[in-house]
Amino acid sequence: MQATEWFLTPTERGNPATVVDTRHGDGAAYTLGNDVAALVHGRVYFQALYEVIEGLRGGDLLLFTDWRGDPDQLLAGPGTEVGEVLAAAARRGVVVRGLVWRSHWDRFRFSGTENRQLDADIDAAGGLCLRDMRVRVGGSHHQKLVVARHRERPQLDVAFVGGIDIGHSRGDDDQHDGDPQAQPMAAVYGPTPPWHDVQAAIRGPAVGDVEATFRERWDDPAAISRHPVGVLADWARRDRRRADRLPDQLPDPPPCGTHAVQILRTYPYRRPSYPFAPAGERSIALAYRKALTNAQQLIYVEDQYLWSAQIAEQFAEALRRAPQLRLVAVVPRYPDQDGALSLAPSAAGQGQALEVLLQAGGERVTVYNLENAAGTPIYVHAKVCIIDDTWVNIGSDNFNQRSWTHDSELACAIIDTAAGSGSGGFARTLRLQLAAEHLESDTSGTAQLIDPAPFSAAFARAAAELDRWYDTGQTGARPPGRLRRHDPPRLAPATRLWAGQVYRTFFDPDGRPTSLRRAGRH
Repeated sequence: MQATEWFLTPTERGNPATVVDTRHGDGAAYTLGNDVAALVHGRVYFQALYEVIEGLRGGDLLLFTDWRGDPDQLLAGPGTEVGEVLAAAARRGVVVRGLVWRSHWDRFRFSGTENRQLDADIDAAGGLCLRDMRVRVGGSHHQKLVVARHRERPQLDVAFVGGIDIGHSRGDDDQHDGDPQAQPMAAVYGPTPPWHDVQAAIRGPAVGDVEATFRERWDDPAAISRHPVGVLADWARRDRRRADRLPDQLPDPPPCGTHAVQILRTYPYRRPSYPFAPAGERSIALAYRKALTNAQQLIYVEDQYLWSAQIAEQFAEALRRAPQLRLVAVVPRYPDQDGALSLAPSAAGQGQALEVLLQAGGERVTVYNLENAAGTPIYVHAKVCIIDDTWVNIGSDNFNQRSWTHDSELACAIIDTAAGSGSGGFARTLRLQLAAEHLESDTSGTAQLIDPAPFSAAFARAAAELDRWYDTGQTGARPPGRLRRHDPPRLAPATRLWAGQVYRTFFDPDGRPTSLRRAGRH
């Protein structure tokens, strides 16, 4: 099929300053000949990441960015702490370079201490990791990528892109008993919160585009932090604050598959500006707008938030345009943190978003959350969208203004060029894999779910049966499946008023230039 019908052109990306498109030489804003694997669950990703790092030799290159990095997080069992695995790679001559968000204090349930320790472990071994605070006020670097380049073995090159940090709680599997190395979360998720997530493993020429994204940030000449307290603390600890020169970028890996891949990013409008995005970049938002104009049958979404009415309106337009179009979404049952200042604003934002969707699509819109066999809610951290079994987006971005305009984000859009439009391939395989897990059936039992109507009906039926089992006192055997119908908390009018303002100001800020805000454009 023709990827040009779905992917952005260089002009449509709206950021002529980036090299991500011009580096191809053929005028395309994407690459062909890739092979992408969806790594569902953190434990699967961590094992794959460990094997890749262990296979790197002296002179090879390992680049990574992260929102949260816990140096003691085990990748593949005892003795595989990620801080030590990365340090060991640096000691054997691998060029290890990282950018980790500087983060806020641990007392606010962030990871400033852990991120600094990961940096220190790598730096002591001869690598270099910088805590990057070159963000808009109140923003973060939310990109999660790893690039492994092999100096003399390009066929082994790989890039990982998605929603999974190298940190605590992410290392869950399909049983969803949680990661024993857990971070503090809302009490309803228990001591080891069940966690659902997805990462993409990319092989082929698109690896070069992911690497170029890292290099643009690495070479940004702005100070990595301008806050006086941070500058003084770095000086007192003698922390390194300057990036060194990376080895020249190798030629892109050779073609190895049938997947077209477009690398998408968010960068805010910031001063001083990013040299690679002086007016910011919102290609994630623009890519969704273009892809949604093609949607006719089914949009399947797994997302951590789905909070913003402005973002929901993009999907609502598609639902109004295509009367047969269905939207099936899977989200967390509760926010990740307790307290009124977390629950009320998130409920206000999500309530507004779902109202927009339901007004546009009515019964064609269904939203679910997940729980494990013990009845503990599963925290849905995945950021996946599949449209008409053709266009897939896997990334770090959520469906809110923060992700589409304000923080740094990274995603990959994937189209299987060997499959006809809507005929399956990578997109359908991933959708049915996720459905099989949520319905607790094997993949052979999902063949009847290819069409949107039975797919949507199967989700609705499984959720209704499990809801009914709870409503009738849990008598008899627990029905199969992990799906529950999602109903956001209802807020009193006074609460909705203040919570909505807090949501828009702090939870979901807008990082667009004023001219675009006024025009309502990305």
